[in-house]
Amino acid sequence: MSLRNGRLTLALCALLATPLLTLLTAQPAAAQEGTEFRRLTPPQPTQSPGKIEVTEFFSYGCPHCDEFYPLLTTWLASLPKDVAFRRVPVSFNRPAWENLQRAYYALQASGDLARLDGALFDAIHHRHEQLTDEQSLAEWVGRHGGDADKFAAAYTSFGVNNQTVQADTMAERYAVGGIPSMAVNGEYVALGNTFAEILSNTDKLIARVRAERPAPRPAAGTAAKPAAQAN
Repeated sequence: MSLRNGRLTLALCALLATPLLTLLTAQPAAAQEGTEFRRLTPPQPTQSPGKIEVTEFFSYGCPHCDEFYPLLTTWLASLPKDVAFRRVPVSFNRPAWENLQRAYYALQASGDLARLDGALFDAIHHRHEQLTDEQSLAEWVGRHGGDADKFAAAYTSFGVNNQTVQADTMAERYAVGGIPSMAVNGEYVALGNTFAEILSNTDKLIARVRAERPAPRPAAGTAAKPAAQAN
């Protein structure tokens, strides 16, 4: 082979490799089992049919959850349409955390959760308010523009009692040992040494579940047309 032909061959190989290199560098690396996620065995049921469900296990009493909250809020702002998000407060058998667990569901029932969610983290961890029982929590809700009566009625209701039991049972089934914890579609739990890594690995797991799903079937009446026959 001549020197000129050799150079042309090398140039052609480089040109052909460029699109592949671009594709490889553009795609995020798949999450690695054991270091970036753990698999749930058996998989757990979800509550969002047709969507990829992401679940955060947390507690208002957890200082790490307080630090995670603003990052999570930013992450949720760009959540894909095929992803559903739910939060599950846990108690880890701590009476004060069980009261805060009830507070989450009571705020949800009274319609004040969206307005007072972040404020409750702030009150506990930055203003150091002692919100550890029904009375102090209901008074706090009233002072911050919430419906204290609806909150108090929901706090001890059968519905909230049932939700707290279900939440702790769910945490046990997911083998949640620390919070905040992010699970994806009842199949995986994201791991990471930092909050940013946990969210990044959650994104990778969402992509993994999306890729594992079968392609949607074509709608009725839209079957592919046979190819035209050659004359």
